[in-house]
Amino acid sequence: MADGRALPTGFYLHPASPLHDTGWGHPEHQGRLRALASAVGRDLLALHGRVQQRDPADATEEELLRVHRPSLVRGVRDACALAEAKGTIVSLDPDTKVSSGSWEAAVGSVGTAIAATRAIADGELANAFVATRPPGHHATPTRAMGFCLFNNVAVAARDLLATGRARRVLIVDWDVHHGNGTQDCFYDDPSVFFLSVHEWPQYPGTGHEEETGVGEGEGTTLNVMLPAGTPRSEYRERFSAALARAFQRGEPDFVLVSSGFDCLAGDPLGGLLLEPEDLHDMTREVLDAARSACGGRVGVLLEGGYDPARTGQGAVGVIRALAGLPFP
Repeated sequence: MADGRALPTGFYLHPASPLHDTGWGHPEHQGRLRALASAVGRDLLALHGRVQQRDPADATEEELLRVHRPSLVRGVRDACALAEAKGTIVSLDPDTKVSSGSWEAAVGSVGTAIAATRAIADGELANAFVATRPPGHHATPTRAMGFCLFNNVAVAARDLLATGRARRVLIVDWDVHHGNGTQDCFYDDPSVFFLSVHEWPQYPGTGHEEETGVGEGEGTTLNVMLPAGTPRSEYRERFSAALARAFQRGEPDFVLVSSGFDCLAGDPLGGLLLEPEDLHDMTREVLDAARSACGGRVGVLLEGGYDPARTGQGAVGVIRALAGLPFP
């Protein structure tokens, strides 16, 4: 509580994120974030007094290097500088592209995710939604891939642990694609439990249910594989069961969500059938479990979602759930 009032939900969007230019023919184009911001803006009357827009921040190299190798950080920086010098888009691989504005967007998204999670951990916010772009959950310690440059959720989790704001973190990933990069970052680390519910088969071809961690991290990865066309009711049942297991095994004192909206029906890159109201309810499930486990400390980060209008609707549903509001 602050001054006798419930703490607000934070909303974060770094001003450089919309400037990351992959080209309008690319699925992860600039219109995604504009549609999300517009949808949230249209809901401001309901969100007033409950959701607070907060200042962004930029990540330092030290913060990036808690997760990523120097060669990756240097490679991304150099590619963005080349894009600026040539005045064109540069490809890191066939899927992953950068422009002159991409470095600022990438370090801004990571830094803003860190700012949000610190504000929650320090008691300034109840929870938060961060409109991170470019997305992050495919980026491994050594490689940018799958539209992702740096792994926003992984760096935020590592910051919580490194600064003593958390001892054990749970990452819940409901993007339609498996978060291979996040899994790689923590596969042998018992301080982070990773739960991914994703379509299978799908890009990037990882996320088998027998992938459960190695060494001290054995048993701290939980993958749930669902075929395209899985009924909403079945998805929700599998999600609820897996979430309960993740909280029981992970015993987190902070929860991060990789919220990809490509799990919604009609997404051009996915085959699952969820609706925005499902994501509202799933966010409430995460919050309810987190209240018992860790005082409700939950940060939600944007990942995929390639139908801009549906992504905006889904984001409104998630933010309303964080703010304790019903689905519109």
